[in-house]
Amino acid sequence: MSGVSGRVLVVDDSEVIRQLIRVNLELEGFEVVTAADGAECLEVVRRVDPDVVTLDVMMPRLDGLRTAARLRAAPATSRLPIAIVSACTPADLDRGESVGVDGYLGKPFDPADLVALVHRLMALRTGGERASGFAFGFGDGVGLGGATGGGRLGKPFGGPGDFRSQRTDRG
Repeated sequence: MSGVSGRVLVVDDSEVIRQLIRVNLELEGFEVVTAADGAECLEVVRRVDPDVVTLDVMMPRLDGLRTAARLRAAPATSRLPIAIVSACTPADLDRGESVGVDGYLGKPFDPADLVALVHRLMALRTGGERASGFAFGFGDGVGLGGATGGGRLGKPFGGPGDFRSQRTDRG
């Protein structure tokens, strides 16, 4: 496909959210494939070889955090950039960090923040590097750590919705 910026696998149990994310990413030139839960994600990821995966946390059959852990454990997908796109609790964010999620976008989100996050994750994939750090935004924020530093894309950390910023080294 000419003009395609990369392939994104969007995983969310809400058809409305999947469609919202799909439309916004397709407008930016991404090819988008969707799955309704983590179990379907694991099937689709083998078939379509995505460049980036976005995961909701609360889904039937296999939730997003367990899906991320399985993707990290498999040699073929261990370096695949993964973002959580979900309304998460602080405990979910801790679990996401511990399983190796690369970024976070809180629901509700600004479509521009979604696109920015996917572009940054795509750069990780095409640059052949995994994030060396991680930063969380909460609420309408976005977080992504990387070789050039962590922090929230688009807006600085701060305000009542932002509860922390942490960095880790996963290499």
